[in-house]
Amino acid sequence: MNLDLGDALQTFFAESRGLLQDMEEALLRLENTPDDAEAVNAVFRAAHTIKGSSGLFGLDDIVAFTHKAENVLDRVRNNEQALNEELIGLFLGCRDHIERLLDTTADGVEMDADTRQQGEVLASRLSQYMGQSAATLPTETEAPLQSVGGGQVAGDTWHLSLRFGQDVLKNGMDPLSFIRYLGTLGEIVHLSTLDDALPDAAGMDPECCYLGFEIRLRSGADKARIESVFEFVRDDCQLHILPPGSRLADYINLIEALPENNARLGEMLVACGAVTQRELDESLALQECESARQETLQPLGEIMVERQIVQPELVDAALSRQKEVRHRQSQEARFIRVHADKLDSLINLVGELVIAGAGVGLMAARNKDGAMMESVSGMARLVEDIRDGAMRLRMVEIGETFNRFRRVVRDVSKEIGKDIELSIGGAETELDKTVVDKIGDPLTHLVRNAMDHGIESADVRLSRGKPAKGTLQLNAYHESGGIVIEVVDDGGGLNRERILAKARDKGLIQAGDNLADRDVWNLIFEPGFSTAEQVSNLSGRGVGMDVVRRNIEALRGTVEIESREGVGSTFRIRLPLTLAIIDGFLMGVAESHYVVPLDMVLECVELSACANRNEGCDYLNLRGEVLPLLRVKDHFKLKGRSGRRENVVVVTSAGRKAGLVVDELKGEFQAVIKPLGTLFERIRGISGSTILGSGEVALVLDVPALQDEAARAGSAGVTA
Repeated sequence: MNLDLGDALQTFFAESRGLLQDMEEALLRLENTPDDAEAVNAVFRAAHTIKGSSGLFGLDDIVAFTHKAENVLDRVRNNEQALNEELIGLFLGCRDHIERLLDTTADGVEMDADTRQQGEVLASRLSQYMGQSAATLPTETEAPLQSVGGGQVAGDTWHLSLRFGQDVLKNGMDPLSFIRYLGTLGEIVHLSTLDDALPDAAGMDPECCYLGFEIRLRSGADKARIESVFEFVRDDCQLHILPPGSRLADYINLIEALPENNARLGEMLVACGAVTQRELDESLALQECESARQETLQPLGEIMVERQIVQPELVDAALSRQKEVRHRQSQEARFIRVHADKLDSLINLVGELVIAGAGVGLMAARNKDGAMMESVSGMARLVEDIRDGAMRLRMVEIGETFNRFRRVVRDVSKEIGKDIELSIGGAETELDKTVVDKIGDPLTHLVRNAMDHGIESADVRLSRGKPAKGTLQLNAYHESGGIVIEVVDDGGGLNRERILAKARDKGLIQAGDNLADRDVWNLIFEPGFSTAEQVSNLSGRGVGMDVVRRNIEALRGTVEIESREGVGSTFRIRLPLTLAIIDGFLMGVAESHYVVPLDMVLECVELSACANRNEGCDYLNLRGEVLPLLRVKDHFKLKGRSGRRENVVVVTSAGRKAGLVVDELKGEFQAVIKPLGTLFERIRGISGSTILGSGEVALVLDVPALQDEAARAGSAGVTA
């Protein structure tokens, strides 16, 4: 089998970053529930897995540092070290350092001096916790075990039950020589001679051996080394070796840390050293014989316990680990890892298939071929199913992105000295992975800004009758075929007068301008605009909010603000679910074609003569509701003959309605979104383009931007 080491290394980097994310989430849970044993185990497993995988690739720096962190984590797992806020902070720092080491290795560069110094500082702090343990914390001793011979087994000694066969002397073997050799591995602290198999004097054969021995051995050797002492007499004796009771916890820890490819009970017990390969083979052979005779399969663990090969506690630990591994593998078996580029290629091919299908359908309609049109209709349904399936492949839950902000909130709140709690809602909401990857930076800026400027200090909050702890919320939900992401804080809100004063100073508005709240709040998105009285490490320099809006608009999204002074603010981001293929509604205006997302279309009505028109502005009385209109032909200054009648496409976005006046209604249309070139990216009201079956280009309308135009024009018309 040919193995591409480069691919394996990239897989290691991807999996390690996922494990570091799991480690961070578990550590943040431990801040609130320090007694959560499962979270502690999750942190330990992540560190242990990264260390083991790093060793396979010879990444010694990662192995050495992670081993130090793992040692302290092991003490926490064994309740030898209390977990407090300081230690959790240290582990978070270790997690960040491991990530830096991974990034350095992935980039193929040498570790810089700052990274090395940070690692030395963290390692020194970890060593302090290891140094404290030996001086202050006693080791717990397990209860003594019952031996085969009926005696007590000391907690720190190996117990050997040895029964020599009667022919051992005839085969030239001296039993005492093996016991003397056993003494070279450590100290024989107790030896009992058993004569229960000794016959009467009349039936005794002087050349036969009838004795057995119960031995307690204090030794640092492992089980396989002790068993090898009796290698030449294994066929002439019965040997059972039980490890020291004080080592049970070590064996259990080894079992829990085993890689997941050891999923069988016997393999796990051999891998941790509790059972030798010979003992496993003998137990398996006995199991096979018993099942053939009784037609029932006795569990392997029961056989080993009955034969005094291993303690029941170790079997239980191995079975528990086996169950955990099989459950995780069954879950992972449902997923396959696919490179994002392959998914992008698939989406592009599906998009081309949609365009080609539209072309075939147009040709069939022109030729008025009924049979072909029926076939095209069936193919179109299949293409739509393929399109939906391909799009679902790229849909991911936004909860993973939200959870990353737990660390941001923790670190920033400590930096600025505020007690802030993060609340997450709608974590299961799904959207395109491309959108998820690009929304992280705008969200980070909004979150940090809300914590620094939005939420007040504890004394100010208490003086205003609020709880000392501030609350920051991240919410997500679906609306009108898109997704809404909210950043909500219960802070002081935006100061309208301060924003207006700053805007006048910068010449953005005139002294007599009367702006609605929404227009006032939007001023903070102007480049260089800031009302912060002091510049901090987080914000206040007047950069960032304009970039936030620009990045969101690049995703064909919008951002709006709701704020009440003294109560709090809500930043609401509206995004499309996907940037690739949408269900659209096709319209004709003059000689051009336009598309709007179908989810935004409420209804279509004929423009009647009762529509009011005033100074180039329209509005329509739609069943008692004033509907602002925007004539697409006039807005884009199109030339060409209009249709015999005009139609109104009623669209909605963010709870607002507007009517788009067009010439023709061409119906539903699967639109493959193509980005605009840099020459056209600043055209207001256009968010992209698509290709029709005829090969013509249709522009995708930016409905929120056109709604703003229609609302402003309609308001001016009504006032006039």
